[in-house]
Amino acid sequence: MINFKLIYPRWAKLDCQTEFHLPPHGPVVFAASLPDDVSVTFVDENVQTIDFDESVDMVGISMMLTIQIKRGWEIAVEYRRRGIKVIFGGIATMLHAEETAEHGDSVFLGEAEGRMDEVMTDFKMDRLKPVYNYQTDLPPIEIVGSARRDILDSDLYNYKGVQMVDLVHASRGCHFNCYPCAVAYLGGRKFRPRPIDKTIEEIAGIDNNRLFIVDNSLAQDTQWEKDLFREMIPLKKSWCCHPIEDDPEVLDLAAQAGAWYVYQAVFDTSDYIRDRIKRYHDHGIGVEGTILLGLDDQTEDDVKRLIDFLMEIELDLAEFTVLTPFPHTQAYNELHQAGRILSYDWDRYSADRVVYQPKHMTPDKLQELLTYAWDTFYADEAQSVKMFKLMLRVVKKEMENKTLRPRNRNLVKKTFGRESAQSV
Repeated sequence: MINFKLIYPRWAKLDCQTEFHLPPHGPVVFAASLPDDVSVTFVDENVQTIDFDESVDMVGISMMLTIQIKRGWEIAVEYRRRGIKVIFGGIATMLHAEETAEHGDSVFLGEAEGRMDEVMTDFKMDRLKPVYNYQTDLPPIEIVGSARRDILDSDLYNYKGVQMVDLVHASRGCHFNCYPCAVAYLGGRKFRPRPIDKTIEEIAGIDNNRLFIVDNSLAQDTQWEKDLFREMIPLKKSWCCHPIEDDPEVLDLAAQAGAWYVYQAVFDTSDYIRDRIKRYHDHGIGVEGTILLGLDDQTEDDVKRLIDFLMEIELDLAEFTVLTPFPHTQAYNELHQAGRILSYDWDRYSADRVVYQPKHMTPDKLQELLTYAWDTFYADEAQSVKMFKLMLRVVKKEMENKTLRPRNRNLVKKTFGRESAQSV
């Protein structure tokens, strides 16, 4: 039996954002791909402390974000100093593969399903390869099983005593190729939906009524969306996701299936965006706008008009970031070639630090505008208050469906009174 320790390095949250922690998705999906003769323990450094002296045979470091990279390297140094083999994996490892290879015994690139038998056999035979590159050799989507959520301590993922969402995915890949996004490099531009029966089986088995469907976009195949949402309706889950297709039937089915709110990019002040947000709201679906500042077509006045527009369309929440040129994106390629990237310190790639030269303003001015955006949008009502209101929607739905979990009844008592809490 191999004692394998899987670690998710800590990372700094956005300065202006209310801090909370969600259970990571990549590590639990990876853990499901490990052979039966591997015993896995998991440490999320965002909510737990690493015991470097614990006896283990091998360490895996799973990194999703660029701002986890340097901390992941530090962790590897500590374990390798103790003579323990370290393998890196995850999205950020793929984006920074060459650098990361210098800090570990091995790097794994690509999706893990069907691959880990080979890796673990090589480890047992003391012939671990420096690189396992399956990035262009994707496994059949049909073999993707349910994630290993049993490795998580679910009690650590709550906000003020209220249970947060569990993460799940219904598809991989994305046929879009957005300017700031690395998905086209990571998994190609082919949409790869999981078999709906397997997705439904996994969702039904999650011991949490609140979910985050983390797919890059659900709006990639209309019939698939409809079929998925129809099958989700009996599960009575409440969930958030990235964009849903702007189609009346799709939105209606999503609402019936428990769509709670969506993350929707707001990139201009057009009537299309205004109407799109209204259609979500008309279906009882909240909207958290994701607002990217610093694109080459934005001036200072454009940014201020955009912030005013957000107030008009009554977003439930908004998250503001600045353009960040992550490696292997169109943004990185263009800005790097133009000599406009000012810093390659990956700790600064947090999406709230300006690391490049904007086209129409100074870096300091864009940094000021980011602060202005947060301060202006949340001037009348703090982000924590808006979050609380959005949470109340799901609590009310759970009360109606009689699916409210005991651990969340304190919120009901606080908001609706003791009698309401006792009735669910």
